[in-house]
Amino acid sequence: MPWPPVTAKTVGMIANQAIPLALYIHIPWCLRKCPYCDFNSHQAEGDAIPEQQYLTALIKDLEQLLPRVWGRRVSTIFFGGGTPSLLSPTAVSNLLSAIRARMPCVPALEVTLEANPGSLEIEKFQHFRDAGITRLSVGVQSFTDDSLQRLGRIHDAEQAHKAIQSVKVCQFESYNIDLMFGLPGQSISDAQNDLEIALSYQPPHLSLYQLTIEANTPFMYSKPDNLPDLDTLADMQDVLAVRAAEAGLERYEVSAYAAEAMQCRHNVNYWEFGDYLGIGAGAHSKITDQAGVARFSRPRLPKQYIETAGTIDAFVGERNLTEDDLVLEYMINALRLRKGFTLKQFSLHTGLSKEVLSSGIAEAINKGLLFQNNDSVIATEKGFGFLSDIQLMFS
Repeated sequence: MPWPPVTAKTVGMIANQAIPLALYIHIPWCLRKCPYCDFNSHQAEGDAIPEQQYLTALIKDLEQLLPRVWGRRVSTIFFGGGTPSLLSPTAVSNLLSAIRARMPCVPALEVTLEANPGSLEIEKFQHFRDAGITRLSVGVQSFTDDSLQRLGRIHDAEQAHKAIQSVKVCQFESYNIDLMFGLPGQSISDAQNDLEIALSYQPPHLSLYQLTIEANTPFMYSKPDNLPDLDTLADMQDVLAVRAAEAGLERYEVSAYAAEAMQCRHNVNYWEFGDYLGIGAGAHSKITDQAGVARFSRPRLPKQYIETAGTIDAFVGERNLTEDDLVLEYMINALRLRKGFTLKQFSLHTGLSKEVLSSGIAEAINKGLLFQNNDSVIATEKGFGFLSDIQLMFS
């Protein structure tokens, strides 16, 4: 039976029911900015942040956005940064209460908070659990002191171990360990050793990221030497992926591995092209309504964000996505998932006919990068390693 035509209007009409809505909260401060980081983060002045002012601004920000999502339930909440664990547990609890008072939430709400292994943050872990955080993501990056120093991290290996041990004691519903590979001077055996230590804690979720040298970061200008070459990086990732699978962690996304039913629902919503509200300095939003799919963001500088929260000046760069935007952005996100996507999902989330993908899919299939099984489109093993090549076929 053919599907009925899907338009921006019909997408907007069914968005309340069919397209999940996530909430992202950006905390823009760090005790010290890492030299490889290109996120919107700023060093806290005197190791202190204007917590109450920021909390007030976040609530104003949320209230301003509520008319755009009336009736829609929040499916996940994610505190990202920066270093969200710099917040006090009281601030987290108050903010979550304010959110629940203003927006309906799904019963089994996933609430993630990113945390660093520094001793001050570790002391707060149980209080974060009591405040309503269900999932902690710990930015370990490495269990080797030398690698941590090269990365500019402020914690050491001992603190990394203590952080994971503390997370397990606190009995969060889930947690994630962030690891990096491809570090300066790192061999394949070094990366394997980091992974083995992480796996010894039997984490339900693991993020394995390759270090990349981003534009406008200190690493770009200092150009750290002794980085692994491309062949070594490819071998490193293959070895790590195989070992993670042997430990029962499925690679469900390019950089994400999880035990059964323990995927990060918030991130999956991004990759499935779901909607999200972003509040906080520099936060981005994507909202589907009768007018189509819109993107907008908030001022990047914390001081400006606090001063403009709740005013017209808080909106930065709002625009509706064109058909070309929708196709490219959908494919960039959806193909990161190992399961791929369905053509029905594509039409639901974009309002476009599946026919707009036909030539790109055919080209990718011909090159052995994609395969199609009825309605499902999935990257082949070769294609999963060359996602940027596939994406060019839809640009």
